[in-house]
Amino acid sequence: MENALEFLLEQAEDNEQQAVLALNKARSELEDYYNQVRQIEQYRLDYCNQLVERGKSGLTASEYGHLNRFLTQLDETLTKQKSAEAHFKQQVEDCQDYWQTTRKQRRSYQWLMDKKAEEKAQRAEKLEQKQMDEFSNLLFARRRNQR
Repeated sequence: MENALEFLLEQAEDNEQQAVLALNKARSELEDYYNQVRQIEQYRLDYCNQLVERGKSGLTASEYGHLNRFLTQLDETLTKQKSAEAHFKQQVEDCQDYWQTTRKQRRSYQWLMDKKAEEKAQRAEKLEQKQMDEFSNLLFARRRNQR
Protein backbone atom coordinates (compact mmCIF):
# COMPACT_ATOMS: atom_id res chain seq x y z
CA MET A 1 0.00 0.00 0.00
CA GLU A 2 2.80 2.43 0.91
CA ASN A 3 4.70 1.73 -2.29
CA ALA A 4 1.55 2.31 -4.33
CA LEU A 5 0.96 5.61 -2.55
CA GLU A 6 4.57 6.65 -3.05
CA PHE A 7 4.27 5.83 -6.74
CA LEU A 8 1.02 7.81 -7.04
CA LEU A 9 2.58 10.74 -5.20
CA GLU A 10 5.60 10.71 -7.51
CA GLN A 11 3.29 10.63 -10.54
CA ALA A 12 1.23 13.49 -9.11
CA GLU A 13 4.40 15.52 -8.44
CA ASP A 14 5.56 14.92 -12.02
CA ASN A 15 2.14 15.92 -13.36
CA GLU A 16 2.15 19.05 -11.25
CA GLN A 17 5.64 19.98 -12.45
CA GLN A 18 4.58 19.48 -16.08
CA ALA A 19 1.50 21.62 -15.42
CA VAL A 20 3.68 24.39 -13.97
CA LEU A 21 5.92 24.27 -17.05
CA ALA A 22 2.89 24.41 -19.37
CA LEU A 23 1.44 27.33 -17.40
CA ASN A 24 4.73 29.24 -17.54
CA LYS A 25 4.94 28.60 -21.29
CA ALA A 26 1.36 29.79 -21.83
CA ARG A 27 2.02 32.93 -19.78
CA SER A 28 5.20 33.56 -21.76
CA GLU A 29 3.33 33.14 -25.05
CA LEU A 30 0.67 35.60 -23.87
CA GLU A 31 3.36 38.11 -22.91
CA ASP A 32 5.07 37.61 -26.29
CA TYR A 33 1.72 38.20 -27.97
CA TYR A 34 1.24 41.48 -26.07
CA ASN A 35 4.77 42.57 -26.96
CA GLN A 36 4.13 41.82 -30.63
CA VAL A 37 0.89 43.83 -30.61
CA ARG A 38 2.67 46.76 -28.91
CA GLN A 39 5.42 46.62 -31.54
CA ILE A 40 2.90 46.66 -34.40
CA GLU A 41 0.99 49.52 -32.75
CA GLN A 42 4.22 51.47 -32.30
CA TYR A 43 5.24 50.77 -35.90
CA ARG A 44 1.80 51.98 -37.07
CA LEU A 45 2.11 55.15 -34.98
CA ASP A 46 5.61 55.82 -36.33
CA TYR A 47 4.36 55.19 -39.85
CA CYS A 48 1.40 57.60 -39.36
CA ASN A 49 3.77 60.28 -38.07
CA GLN A 50 6.01 59.68 -41.08
CA LEU A 51 2.98 59.96 -43.37
CA VAL A 52 1.99 63.27 -41.79
CA GLU A 53 5.53 64.64 -42.16
CA ARG A 54 5.74 63.56 -45.77
CA GLY A 55 2.28 64.98 -46.39
CA LYS A 56 3.44 68.41 -45.23
CA SER A 57 5.91 68.56 -48.10
CA GLY A 58 3.32 67.27 -50.55
CA LEU A 59 2.38 63.84 -51.79
CA THR A 60 1.16 62.69 -55.14
CA ALA A 61 -2.11 60.80 -55.27
CA SER A 62 -0.17 57.66 -56.16
CA GLU A 63 2.18 58.04 -53.17
CA TYR A 64 -0.73 58.74 -50.87
CA GLY A 65 -2.63 55.71 -52.18
CA HIS A 66 0.40 53.48 -51.68
CA LEU A 67 1.02 54.77 -48.14
CA ASN A 68 -2.67 54.51 -47.27
CA ARG A 69 -2.84 50.88 -48.53
CA PHE A 70 0.14 50.03 -46.35
CA LEU A 71 -1.58 51.66 -43.37
CA THR A 72 -4.71 49.63 -44.11
CA GLN A 73 -2.61 46.45 -44.16
CA LEU A 74 -1.14 47.38 -40.78
CA ASP A 75 -4.66 47.91 -39.42
CA GLU A 76 -5.75 44.52 -40.74
CA THR A 77 -2.70 42.89 -39.18
CA LEU A 78 -3.51 44.53 -35.84
CA THR A 79 -7.12 43.37 -36.06
CA LYS A 80 -6.02 39.79 -36.74
CA GLN A 81 -3.48 39.95 -33.90
CA LYS A 82 -6.04 41.31 -31.45
CA SER A 83 -8.50 38.57 -32.37
CA ALA A 84 -5.90 36.02 -31.23
CA GLU A 85 -5.82 37.48 -27.72
CA ALA A 86 -8.74 35.34 -26.55
CA HIS A 87 -6.88 32.20 -27.63
CA PHE A 88 -3.78 33.08 -25.61
CA LYS A 89 -5.82 34.09 -22.56
CA GLN A 90 -7.84 30.86 -22.74
CA GLN A 91 -4.63 28.86 -22.99
CA VAL A 92 -3.33 30.48 -19.79
CA GLU A 93 -6.65 29.87 -18.03
CA ASP A 94 -6.76 26.21 -19.12
CA CYS A 95 -3.18 25.65 -17.98
CA GLN A 96 -3.91 27.34 -14.66
CA ASP A 97 -6.98 25.15 -14.11
CA TYR A 98 -4.97 22.02 -14.94
CA TRP A 99 -2.15 23.08 -12.60
CA GLN A 100 -4.63 23.65 -9.76
CA THR A 101 -6.15 20.21 -10.40
CA THR A 102 -2.76 18.48 -10.35
CA ARG A 103 -1.74 20.44 -7.26
CA LYS A 104 -4.90 19.39 -5.45
CA GLN A 105 -4.31 15.74 -6.42
CA ARG A 106 -0.69 15.87 -5.24
CA ARG A 107 -1.76 17.42 -1.95
CA SER A 108 -4.38 14.70 -1.47
CA TYR A 109 -1.80 11.95 -1.94
CA GLN A 110 0.60 13.77 0.38
CA TRP A 111 -2.12 14.13 3.01
CA LEU A 112 -2.95 10.42 2.71
CA MET A 113 0.71 9.45 3.06
CA ASP A 114 1.13 11.74 6.07
CA LYS A 115 -1.98 10.25 7.65
CA LYS A 116 -0.72 6.70 7.06
CA ALA A 117 2.67 7.61 8.55
CA GLU A 118 0.97 9.16 11.58
CA GLU A 119 -1.20 6.06 12.07
CA LYS A 120 1.86 3.83 11.78
CA ALA A 121 3.71 5.94 14.37
CA GLN A 122 0.72 5.74 16.72
CA ARG A 123 0.54 1.95 16.32
CA ALA A 124 4.29 1.69 17.01
CA GLU A 125 3.90 3.90 20.10
CA LYS A 126 0.99 1.79 21.38
CA LEU A 127 2.97 -1.40 20.78
CA GLU A 128 5.97 0.03 22.61
CA GLN A 129 3.75 1.09 25.52
CA LYS A 130 2.17 -2.37 25.62
CA GLN A 131 5.59 -4.02 25.64
CA MET A 132 6.77 -1.69 28.40
CA ASP A 133 3.66 -2.53 30.45
CA GLU A 134 4.21 -6.26 29.93
CA PHE A 135 7.88 -5.91 30.90
CA SER A 136 6.89 -3.97 34.03
CA ASN A 137 4.34 -6.59 34.96
CA LEU A 138 6.90 -9.36 34.38
CA LEU A 139 9.46 -7.60 36.60
CA PHE A 140 6.85 -7.03 39.29
CA ALA A 141 5.82 -10.70 39.17
CA ARG A 142 9.45 -11.86 39.41
CA ARG A 143 10.13 -9.64 42.41
CA ARG A 144 7.03 -10.92 44.13
CA ASN A 145 8.05 -14.54 43.47
CA GLN A 146 11.57 -13.92 44.80
CA ARG A 147 10.30 -12.88 48.22
